[in-house]
Formats: sequence, C-alpha cells, structure tokens
Amino acid sequence: MRHTFFEHHLERTRPEDMIKITSYLREDLLACGIKNGIAIIHSPHTTAGITINENADPDVVHDMLYGFGKIYPEQDSHYRHMEGNSHAHLKCSTVGPSQTVIISQGKPVLGIWQDLYFCEFDGPRNRSFYIKIVEC
Repeated sequence: MRHTFFEHHLERTRPEDMIKITSYLREDLLACGIKNGIAIIHSPHTTAGITINENADPDVVHDMLYGFGKIYPEQDSHYRHMEGNSHAHLKCSTVGPSQTVIISQGKPVLGIWQDLYFCEFDGPRNRSFYIKIVEC
C-alpha cells in the first residue's frame, strides 16, 4: 500500500473565511500518481477546520459564517477562555478538523456542487493543513 503526505500553507488576512482547497488535493493527486484510495485532509489548529460544502453560490459561505456567528457570538460574558477566541474554538469543534474523501481514477469523489473548504475562525493568521493520500 502506497501513501503520500503533503503540507500546505495559507496566509489569511480576514478574521473569518472559508477558502476552497480542493485544488490542492487535485494537485497532490497528480504529483503522487495514486489513482484509487482515500485522502484525509486535516487542519492542526484548534480554531480552524475543514469542511465540504457547496461551491456554486458564494452566498452559502456568507450564510455559513453568519449562522455560526449567531450560534457562537464573538463576545459573550459567559466565555472564560482568556485569549478571547472561544467562539472560534466552538466553531472549529462543530466543523471538525478533518475530512476524508474517496479517490477514484485519480480524482476526488465529490458531488457536482461540492468543494473542500479550509475554515478560518480566528484570523488573520498563517495557517497550514495536511493531505494524506492512501492507496487502496
């Protein structure tokens, strides 16, 4: 069983954002030559996550961030975390740090309207994420 590991870096300038990262996976698949298997896409941060969501209408990203803000407001008198970013930790735990994608014929198996997104909840920051591709 072959496997490969890739590390990617993002420089974020916004406090919150959802950045399409499917192209990174596609490039990594070309580089490694694995045609069938799985890819794990992982964020090592506690205030940034990885999700799969709609890619056609940019208003979906707006609505997602708006909805998270309503559920987990930036300021709340009951938050205790001294860094002041409890809202970002809550959002990350809701989205999750990783996604697993099936690879078939050298391509990620995603729906026509789906893309992978890196979710920044505590920017601006320099971030990284990892892609592990395992042949099966």
